[in-house]
Amino acid sequence: MYDVLIIGAGIIGTGIARELSKYKLKVAVLEKDTDVANETTKANSAIVHGGYDAKEGTLMAKLNVLGNKMYEELCEELSVPFKRNGSLVLAFNEEEKYHLKTLYERGITNGVSGLSIIDQEKLREIEPNVDLKAIGALHCASAGIVSPWEFAEALIDNSVENGVELFLNTEVLSIEKNEDIFTIHSSSGDFKGRYIFNCGGVHGDLIHNMIAPPSFKILPRKGEYFVLDKSQGKRVNSTVFQCPSKLGKGILVTPTVHGNLLVGPDAQDMESKYDVSTTGEKLEYIKFKGSHSIRDINFRENIRTFGGIRAESDRGDFIIEESSVKGFFDIGGIKSPGLSAAPAITLEAMKLLKNSKIELIEKENFIKPRKHKLFMNLSSEEKENKIKEDNRYGRIICRCEMITEGEIVDAIHRPVMATTVDGIKRRCRPGSGRCQGGFCGPRVQEILARELKEKMENILLDKKGSYILTGELKK
Repeated sequence: MYDVLIIGAGIIGTGIARELSKYKLKVAVLEKDTDVANETTKANSAIVHGGYDAKEGTLMAKLNVLGNKMYEELCEELSVPFKRNGSLVLAFNEEEKYHLKTLYERGITNGVSGLSIIDQEKLREIEPNVDLKAIGALHCASAGIVSPWEFAEALIDNSVENGVELFLNTEVLSIEKNEDIFTIHSSSGDFKGRYIFNCGGVHGDLIHNMIAPPSFKILPRKGEYFVLDKSQGKRVNSTVFQCPSKLGKGILVTPTVHGNLLVGPDAQDMESKYDVSTTGEKLEYIKFKGSHSIRDINFRENIRTFGGIRAESDRGDFIIEESSVKGFFDIGGIKSPGLSAAPAITLEAMKLLKNSKIELIEKENFIKPRKHKLFMNLSSEEKENKIKEDNRYGRIICRCEMITEGEIVDAIHRPVMATTVDGIKRRCRPGSGRCQGGFCGPRVQEILARELKEKMENILLDKKGSYILTGELKK
């Protein structure tokens, strides 16, 4: 019997789990995938928005601004890379310049800090490579960039350290309630609990409908992206947008916290909640639009393309509420600026729980997150000491990102173990460079098999069924 069951281990589910782990509660997180942060959280623009785009008075507007202010402290505490690089919305004509004033006024109403409308001269001072036709921009100094999957992984690691139980490969099949107790029937068996947080992302409406009458619908919206090599990472310093449309914030060009360049996404309304394919036609459109913002992007330096699904709700705002079934809380429709708002969404979710009859008693012995850095970010002296402690830190496995065997072994044995090649990639970056695992992938697979005491052919790339090997060619 659990006090709280959380369905979904994306940025919201892991954030709520970490907050709950501060209290004397029995908590479980159920995730249908092989790892946490494996859907929308791993496939988005990785931006912490300032908060000028969301309409005044919405939850999006309120929680974007509040969440943005929480990022520095949280990321410092959790050892997650974060940078306030600022953002720009470009104007190419007088009509768009007028729209910048609308965004500016909305931002001021929403409480956004660091907003200003800048002219051509100031724009080129900030971004020398911006398109010469741009005549001005809205500058938001408080916007930032983050690593969303590393954030979610750090949240769940610290949650598990503090007693939360995580069940991967656990798909929710049905939910029922008898008296005051919920029973979740899953692919891993039954789970009983007093309260449920539905953090099911693009599947949130389906989860809701298992226990309550339909009250919202999630409309999947796909976006495709280019990830360019670090040789292109300094084309921009800020996150650069074009004027937004009714489908979203448009094609952006942004550096990543790890030094790459990200271009995208487009916006495609989908029927499937699973289709994350990319197409030549859409990528050509993204390339065209991205080049309209920043001059001379060398798309031949592209190292990966990917697609992600946003959880667009038919309500047009975040859904953070108790359903018609008491004790069942929906945290849904968390599209952009969902990542930006995530820390504040977590606190709003806690308010729902506090308004119920549950007793919340803080732990006296809450374990704070351990501090860690990538080996390549250590000083020469720190590297030397690390190698003396464990010579595996002296063996480079991924030459593109300079990731050592010691870091890979550490990632495997974190509180939430990495068990797949991409799980390792998300935690410490082997395979994230120019060769995309072409050289280091087999070695990472060997290390996983050795540390997990598994056969090589049992090690997956990522999701269920994503086998890499089927057996030996010859004995």
